Amino acid sequence: MASVGRVMRAIRVLEFGKPDVLKLFTDVPLPSPGDDQVLIRVHACGVNPVETYIRAGVYARKPNLPYTPGSDVAGVVDGVGQNVTLFKKGDRVFTTGTITGGYAEYTVAAEDTVFPLPEKLNYKQGAAISAPYFTAYRALFTKARGRAGEVVLIHGASGGEAAGGEGINIVLEMLSNVNLSNDLKLLSTGGRVIIIGCRGSIEINPRDTMAKESSIIGVSLFSSTKEDWKEAGAALIGGMEAGWLNPLIGPEYPLEKAPQAHEDIIQSSGATGKMVFVL
Repeated sequence: MASVGRVMRAIRVLEFGKPDVLKLFTDVPLPSPGDDQVLIRVHACGVNPVETYIRAGVYARKPNLPYTPGSDVAGVVDGVGQNVTLFKKGDRVFTTGTITGGYAEYTVAAEDTVFPLPEKLNYKQGAAISAPYFTAYRALFTKARGRAGEVVLIHGASGGEAAGGEGINIVLEMLSNVNLSNDLKLLSTGGRVIIIGCRGSIEINPRDTMAKESSIIGVSLFSSTKEDWKEAGAALIGGMEAGWLNPLIGPEYPLEKAPQAHEDIIQSSGATGKMVFVL
């Protein structure tokens, strides 16, 4: 699956471990797209916390070694497989997944994980869409079935808080091992806590769910069907074109600083904006 004679710069992980296992190679063979795949010249790639867990070897899903991390890229189509009908060379795109890894100058992705990138967004913003926005859409609409007029709390590593009136309809919970018990007390009748992040266990009293008939619902992008991705993609692209989906970019890194990026994303306490590699 490599183009003869063409090479690229890419991060390769030869063994699981600390951030320094992220090694930059300059002679990685350029991948070639299969029949239903797209070859993308990467301009930016998002950095996600889950990639640090995979790299460390502590995540449930382990890739075969060696591998190149990265799923959320934005760039320009460089070539397409013979069955690809939605994209052509030169198209601006972003992805929700890759086959050969996004920490690289080029990546191959399945056609159904590639989406058009509207002109209103730059490549760095395109690389910031997939994990944050598709997760938010899945949490808020697919799982919580959010409705107009409902009150939503996005809960991270904050401390005490107050909920006036009838309480909160939906809590998008990023740190459930700390906040879940309190979340249940904040909910309105029929309220839902959507578990997006967790770093350990917590003790709760199930009685807190009874009087309000509240729900605790877990969310995982990995469980999305192709139809889920398509539905979310259409909604989010509409938001980009309308101007309300406008990702904020945080720290930027060159590929050779991949170990530093992995250190920073775990040590950071609430960094503003999406961390990205810029190529």
